[in-house]
Amino acid sequence: MSTLPVALRGALWMVGALVSFSIMAVSVRELLHGMGSFEILFIRSFMSLAFLLLLLPRRGLAPLRTRHFGLHLLRNVFHFGGQYAWVYAISLLPLATVFAIEFTMPVWAALLAMLFLGERLNQGRVVMLALGIVGVFVMLRPGMAVIQPAALVMLLGAFAYASTMIATKRLSGQDSAFAILFYMAVIQLPLGLIPALPQWVWPGMRDLPWVIALGVVGLTAHYCMTRAFRIADAMVVVPIDFLRLPLIAVVGMLFYGERLELSIMLGAAVIFAGTFYSIRRESMGRLEPSPGR
Repeated sequence: MSTLPVALRGALWMVGALVSFSIMAVSVRELLHGMGSFEILFIRSFMSLAFLLLLLPRRGLAPLRTRHFGLHLLRNVFHFGGQYAWVYAISLLPLATVFAIEFTMPVWAALLAMLFLGERLNQGRVVMLALGIVGVFVMLRPGMAVIQPAALVMLLGAFAYASTMIATKRLSGQDSAFAILFYMAVIQLPLGLIPALPQWVWPGMRDLPWVIALGVVGLTAHYCMTRAFRIADAMVVVPIDFLRLPLIAVVGMLFYGERLELSIMLGAAVIFAGTFYSIRRESMGRLEPSPGR
């Protein structure tokens, strides 16, 4: 793959992320037929930790060193909350609706970056925030349709994911990607296990393929996305990320008979337009020569 152009390599890694996220959503939907949300989240953490422990002898303990365990803990409390909202929404909403609401993450992240990282609110980000608000209203249609509580829960989940992104940005400059994934699995393991125990249901043979798939794609989704953003420019990666929505909409129609709602697609497209505009302006700004040079 190293002989391929950078943009194409980034695009291929992003396709891997899209496929992984779609398989993850289907795995969760299938496992929800027999078990609760907390048990599914525990299984994901358990399987992820098992795969990471297999890699640990080759990597050693050095990549796990951190001076920011408190931030890891905070990050994973928010991430666990986001995951719970995601699983809850998948149990009640069409898959495309869940993925569409997820696209509000950059909007929340821009606000949080301004508040906690001291990043400035430039023209591109103002447009992204404005179109993000418009997109949410288009999707939820307040006053025109009954707003489903699960949609609001997923909106909170998107905020939790955005908080996770801010914490990850802080950690990525200090700790390895392996450490971030490892502590994610370790911290979230008891967060899922303890509330799952009272209503625990042992997975059957029918569940086994989905359990394995959930563990595998839970790691590959994040790994592929990280590789895509590291290799290629965001101008290449972000438009491909938007293809998650039509992809999961097709999956929902084919496997679950879900209707494709125009307001959901349109609202997500408005949010994406704002995000892409902001990224494009910032990318062009980096290319402009700085004063005095």
